[in-house]
Amino acid sequence: MHLITERVMFISVFLLIITTVETLAYSARISGARVKLIATALSLFSTMVLVSRFSVMIQQPLTAKLITDASKLENKMVIIEEQYRILIAVTTIGVLLGILLFPTFIALFSRAIIQLSRERGSVVSLLTKNFNRNGFRKMISCFHLPKWSHLNGITFKTIPKRIFVINILISAVFTVGVLSSIYASELVPEKYSQAALMSSGIINGVATILLTLFIDPKASVLADRVSKKQEGYIYLKSYSLTMVSSKLIGTVAAQALFLPAAWYVAWFAKWI
Repeated sequence: MHLITERVMFISVFLLIITTVETLAYSARISGARVKLIATALSLFSTMVLVSRFSVMIQQPLTAKLITDASKLENKMVIIEEQYRILIAVTTIGVLLGILLFPTFIALFSRAIIQLSRERGSVVSLLTKNFNRNGFRKMISCFHLPKWSHLNGITFKTIPKRIFVINILISAVFTVGVLSSIYASELVPEKYSQAALMSSGIINGVATILLTLFIDPKASVLADRVSKKQEGYIYLKSYSLTMVSSKLIGTVAAQALFLPAAWYVAWFAKWI
């Protein structure tokens, strides 16, 4: 069996798109602060995050099928581990792609937020009016690659250090949550495999709670204060840089977390 199969390639493309979208969602708050429409920006951000979170539900059966494909091989666990590590690496590439497109989507989202406000919050109407030749021309005109000048003013003082560390942990957990649980289902006796598979919901649920408690409220308050000129715009830029860079490091750290997380899930499945 080849390591790179059609199914692995399909899942890789799926993960690449979803991870890129999830990374680009962080640019929505910057765009909202720029056009002073924070509530509308948060609505757009929530929509994008909802799509990425829903993708986890689709990812689970897709990646689980890789185990079925490798079930007759003598080195099944080695093949599955290597394929899953490829998927984790693709997640890292997705974050990098999102970072490269970050300036472009700040410009795009600034336009989209204004139009979304005019459309009274109808995302369907917004998409309908912009999926045409003229809309694509405007999208292309917004294309900008990152420049070192975009980092002007960002210092160690403006970067939220605690959020940086917390988001590395959250990103690593989100990255391996589904993969480690599926892998763990092969490490335990068959009677415990279903418990291991279902543990991904608990793992990602804990990560979501941490995200909701420590990350999202601070970001929303900061964006609101920047729009009211109570805080400098540089602090919001620093926050966004913190989120995308820590997410990148988290997906890299996920390579080291993958197997320990799988063994932990296997132990937990037996314990409960």
